[in-house]
Amino acid sequence: MDLNFKAPVTVLRKGFQIFSRRCLATHTYNGAKFQEEYWKRIPRWQDTGTNDFLDYKWQTANSVHNPQQMFSFLSSVLPSEIPAKIDLSTDAQSSSTQPRTSSELIEDVALGISKAPMAVRLTPHILSSIDWTRPLDDPLLRQFIPLGSRFRPDHPMLRLDSLNEIGDSPVKGIIHRYPDKVVFLASSVCPVYCRFCTRSYAVGSETNSVSQKTRFLPIQKKWQPMFNYIESTPVLADVLVSGGDGYTLSAEQLTLIGERLLQIPHIRRVRFASKGLGICPSRILDPEDQWAQVLIALSQDARERGKSVALHTHINHPREITWITEQAALLLHRAGVTMRNQTVLLRGVNNDLPTMQHLIRRLADLNIQPYYVLQGDMVQGVEDLRTPLSDILDLEAQIRGTISGFMTPNFIVSLPGGGGKRLAVSYKEYNREEGVSVFEAGDFKKGSKLYHYYDPL
Repeated sequence: MDLNFKAPVTVLRKGFQIFSRRCLATHTYNGAKFQEEYWKRIPRWQDTGTNDFLDYKWQTANSVHNPQQMFSFLSSVLPSEIPAKIDLSTDAQSSSTQPRTSSELIEDVALGISKAPMAVRLTPHILSSIDWTRPLDDPLLRQFIPLGSRFRPDHPMLRLDSLNEIGDSPVKGIIHRYPDKVVFLASSVCPVYCRFCTRSYAVGSETNSVSQKTRFLPIQKKWQPMFNYIESTPVLADVLVSGGDGYTLSAEQLTLIGERLLQIPHIRRVRFASKGLGICPSRILDPEDQWAQVLIALSQDARERGKSVALHTHINHPREITWITEQAALLLHRAGVTMRNQTVLLRGVNNDLPTMQHLIRRLADLNIQPYYVLQGDMVQGVEDLRTPLSDILDLEAQIRGTISGFMTPNFIVSLPGGGGKRLAVSYKEYNREEGVSVFEAGDFKKGSKLYHYYDPL
């Protein structure tokens, strides 16, 4: 395929290898060179060197892909006695129902997996970043590993496709909710599966609670009707390539999608959504993998056309950011790639002021714009992670004015039923005692209407 890029990928690849080595060689932490081999805290990876850990194929091969692998991994890392959780306010658990031993915790995870709408999949980067000495307090474990003892009954008003994305899909794989923007669902696969995924109706393999999922296959013949819709809808200017996660696409697939969209005259902005920087940042630094090289080339090509390409990341806690994340972000920033982050507000993960302030500043220091903090969506099986609307309102009130305006995120509610994104503070009514808020939103197809968001019970 003739990419017609100003800097061809073959030329860019050689420069990228030098570039990535330079990033690794010059890393500093608090003024000193620092490359902690944090994965060596995991027994099975004690002999794994930095070069192997940075290898994307190694990361993929050593990821946990199913419950059996999860149980085996837990058996190798958990202490025989599990320390009690320090803060019980974030859970329905009492101290008497917490798992006390490694075998009890593994049984609790097995129960959680049997109830969860999302499958289990985790990279070595995330598995190595969890504090296994205190697993019940760990904010990363809360995001990715379900515990049956933490489950709360689903709110009666929630549903699997909380945002009515299927209802706003004129063509399979396209979500067209806003007049000039569409979401392009390139795949149903992610490098990791978040418990709170908005698209648990489609992403990952089937589970006990979601036995039939809508599939978005990453093959060109499935994408063709999606391209046709975008090309035939001239009002569109903005495409968000999502899924699933764009990180699971090959360099060739990323090239095909990016080049095709940039060639459409009325498309001005293309965004690639990926958790890659937070869950497997080594791929960006791997000179043998061309994904980052293609992203950089697409970004440069878009600038030449007077358009823009951006990477939209999803990091929820400062602990997801290691020195590898820093170097990957530095490489992309030096190459001129625009990066923005959206964070989901999660109970026991980041719904406290110190954590959220720290996260926002860490992202800003990495030249990743923290553009959204999102209220958790009303999806199945994650009531233990959802927060009341009052949390996001209080956080915004305390944060706004303490951080530079252009690095202060918008605090957002995605309205159930397909009302789109609205500022959390823009509610028309909010009864904190009953936990019901009312928002008004315009629909370019149907006009204005009222939408309700319900706090967890």
